[in-house]
Amino acid sequence: MAQLEQLEQSAAPGSEWWRTAVIYQIYPRSFADASGDGIGDLPGITSRLDDLKSLGVDAIWLSPFMTSPQKDAGYDVADYRDVDPLFGTLADFDEMLAQAHSRGIRVIVDLVPNHSSDQHAWFQEALKAAPGSPERARYVFRDGRGENGELPPNNWQSVFGGGMWERVTEADGTPGQWYLHIFDATQPDFDWTNEEVKEEFRSILRFWLDRGVDGFRVDVAHGMVKEAGLPDYAPVADADSMGGGEEYVPYWGQDGVHDIYRDWHQVLAEYDGDRALCGEAWLPTLSRTALWVRPDEMHQTFNFPYLMTPWDAQQLREVIRESLEEFGGVGAPSTWVLSNHDVVRHASRLALTADNPQGEGIGPKSEGKPDQVVGLSRARAATTLMLALPGSAYLYQGEELGLPEAMEIPDEFRQDPTWFRTNGERYGRDGCRVPLPWSADAPAFGFNDTGASWLPQPAEWATFAREVEEKDADSTLNLYRRLIELRRDRSLGTGSLVWEDAGADAVAFHRGDLHIVANLGEQPIELGEGVTFVVQSEPFAGTAVPPNAAAWFTRA
Repeated sequence: MAQLEQLEQSAAPGSEWWRTAVIYQIYPRSFADASGDGIGDLPGITSRLDDLKSLGVDAIWLSPFMTSPQKDAGYDVADYRDVDPLFGTLADFDEMLAQAHSRGIRVIVDLVPNHSSDQHAWFQEALKAAPGSPERARYVFRDGRGENGELPPNNWQSVFGGGMWERVTEADGTPGQWYLHIFDATQPDFDWTNEEVKEEFRSILRFWLDRGVDGFRVDVAHGMVKEAGLPDYAPVADADSMGGGEEYVPYWGQDGVHDIYRDWHQVLAEYDGDRALCGEAWLPTLSRTALWVRPDEMHQTFNFPYLMTPWDAQQLREVIRESLEEFGGVGAPSTWVLSNHDVVRHASRLALTADNPQGEGIGPKSEGKPDQVVGLSRARAATTLMLALPGSAYLYQGEELGLPEAMEIPDEFRQDPTWFRTNGERYGRDGCRVPLPWSADAPAFGFNDTGASWLPQPAEWATFAREVEEKDADSTLNLYRRLIELRRDRSLGTGSLVWEDAGADAVAFHRGDLHIVANLGEQPIELGEGVTFVVQSEPFAGTAVPPNAAAWFTRA
């Protein structure tokens, strides 16, 4: 294979942990349930930390566990300084944090600054206050259009379906102003031009930093600032609802967000230990995404262009090349991610045969359902490739077991707001949020001791249970362990890669003496003589990498 070129990961000095970390996302309600009520909790997480230690991850990121009415699985926060009773107490959080740190595992918490719950004390005060009051100025309240204000202030449409404005009833019982909600009507948007909002979130950051957290994943990091004047906007057909398309959107990616993160960067810099900010920013290009991680802003942002790249060698080579160039150009590590709580699990997504827009989900009536065998092979190959790349990698709970999307959830069990706001036209994200299987023979597959589960677990998940995979040397779990161990031993999170040519259907490069090749085509790729395999995404004989497989190897 011919050497093509070399790309440096980053010219920036520094050995901060977040530059190379493997970070494991925990969706608390679906990870482990110590109380037995069918919803995962913080003591459940604590009870499974040894499993994460044995996996080899450097840090965990917890999706929201703060006080919430749970209209959107905790992304509707009513109190940013407390734990929702569903998940435990602040004492449970402190114990979990201490136990994680004692095992060398850092902890990142989810922060939701774009909007609060409508049950937040501030919003309840706003409803009782008059138009133009300081209480309403914390949120985006506007008078309606039309003769009597009966029309919403503009034509914006919610990510969850329907309009983006909700009209309130004033204290005297008359129809009143409207408030903005990019997502559900129970999630009113803050007004980030308001200094009181800015100071409140500085205080929230310090509350959790004082407890010892190592950083924050920032929800909807590109949506907090809206274009002045809130102009009408007509999205193009099939536009990405989260802002990942090419067109300009007046409520995504506005320049003002960068001032917020420069401010937050300074807050984190007050603390020892390289605390980190990671942004959820769905942006149309990697060059724009890289603006979020300039040296005085965030430390990481999710690489959604990489996540959304289809199973195509040319496109995958290009997104890796561009990621290293753009993130490296601002002195930041690239991040790599294949699954999270908002997208179809990559063990299913990579084998879909029909379009599946972000947030659409897969259900019983979906077209283009994946071949699960092909999907799992591609997922294992994709991860084998990803964990050889320089930078930081994010894993989503259950992917280390090879879990597919749960596609056959009955309608009556669905809970995603998208399902309800679209009248069942979009299945939403429930399929990637089903509680994990730990033991094949236990109630709820070991998620708890009672058998309760807030979403039904597919019967076939017994074969994916962690205890089953522990005993299988060729399991997905043991593949992940091996990859993470070798990644650390060989310092693959730092340094550069050298591209190689293994054919149009391959993604191939080397890192020192370690060669990596992934076969995204339909024919085997012959590697030739003198090959010693270090890792294979799945067992194969000979020196030809089969379709939908990847390998790490050395040459004599």
